[in-house]
Formats: sequence, structure tokens, C-alpha cells
Amino acid sequence: MFLEAKNINKGFGAEKVLDDLSLQLAEHEMLSILGRSGSGKTTLLKILAGLESPDKGMVLLQGQDMGPLPPNRRNIVYLYQEPLLFPHLNVFENIAFGLRLRKAPEGAVQKRVAEMLANLELPEQARKMPHQLSGGQRQRVAFGRALIINPKVLLLDEPFGALDAETRASMQQLLKRIAKAFAITALFVTHGLKEALIMGDRIGLMQQGELKVYDSKKAFIEDVETGVQAEMDFWREIE
Repeated sequence: MFLEAKNINKGFGAEKVLDDLSLQLAEHEMLSILGRSGSGKTTLLKILAGLESPDKGMVLLQGQDMGPLPPNRRNIVYLYQEPLLFPHLNVFENIAFGLRLRKAPEGAVQKRVAEMLANLELPEQARKMPHQLSGGQRQRVAFGRALIINPKVLLLDEPFGALDAETRASMQQLLKRIAKAFAITALFVTHGLKEALIMGDRIGLMQQGELKVYDSKKAFIEDVETGVQAEMDFWREIE
């Protein structure tokens, strides 16, 4: 298995946040994790990224224990809900940042960033500063900056939560297209039922620090705990 979390436990003081949690993620798969606020979703992502340490358990990437490695050596990128772009750099240089850090040749930087801008539908915005962009455009730049370094795993923490409904829908489709084009391996965390179904190849339900991953979307929909049946019943009553 490409990415594994094994028997992860995490608490903060007397509060138990993750309870013997395990998951497996195949290469090029996107797993949606659905859960309410406080269910432990963000803590799980931070442990996978190395931003938090588990009290117990381990994270494996291609069979290698990630425990001893700091975040910058894991090749796992964590994307927050807010894009967190560098305000003093334009769009091109924000996306190019990781390549420049790795001292990539200038010709390669120009070529790869231009290709990324085209994939993100942002070529006309290359010289703009972050404050000149819309929320959806800023989030696209954040994706580009993350993907340009070819991370092995992308961790998406409610990336569209701050966007309006129309922009959110267009960003979902853009991310699905980019995920296919770049063969992304990702965890996509959300509290939106519809978004979980749209984005994930598989879906997991997070409740009180425990994660249940379903073998198929059909199994997820049929489980009363997920709330899908209640949602469908609601719309039937409206009709």
C-alpha cells in the first residue's frame, strides 16, 4: 500500500482526538474523509504531514516509517483552507517557489511554471500579486505551488470551505481534472456530504476520532450513519 497510518492515537490533555485509527491509501487514489468539526480530521492530516506527532502508532509511505522525518523531508504536502500565498511574490513566483528552493535551472522553471499555469487556467494572471486575485484563483495558485514539486501525497484540509457555492463547484471540477492529469495521491477532508461523494474515489467517515473507510460509494450511501439516506428522504419529501 502506498500510504498507511497504523493504530494512530492522539490526545490533547484529557481529550482523546484519534482513537486507534488506521487507513490505507493506494497510489493515484483520492480518499474523501467526511466528518463534523472536532471529529479529528485536521489532527489526522497534521500527523500524516509531520506537523503533529502521534502518541502511538506509525505512518508509512511506500513502506518507509515517516516518524523520524521532519515535514520538509516527507514529500507530503499539506494544503490549508486558506491559500497562504507569499504576498510579496506574484503568481508566477509563488508557483515557482519550490523549484527555486531546489535550485532548478531557469529554463526548467520557466517551462514547468508555464505548463502549470495553463493547467490551472491562469496564464493571464502570471504577473498579478495575490491581493489582485479572487478566492478561487488564489486557491488554484496554492495548488500549483504544491504540485510543481511533484509531492507523493497531497493533504487537502477543506480547501474550498471559504469559497462561494458557484466557485466551489468549479474548483471541485478543476481539482478532479488536475488530479487525473498529474496522477495525484490525496486525502480530501470535508464536512460536506455532497463534496465527499464528488471528490473521492473512496470515502471514509470520521466520528469521534474513529475512521470507517468504505469499500465503495454504494456501501457508503447505504450506511445509515453517513446521513445519505436521510438527505435523500428529505429531498423526496420536498418533491
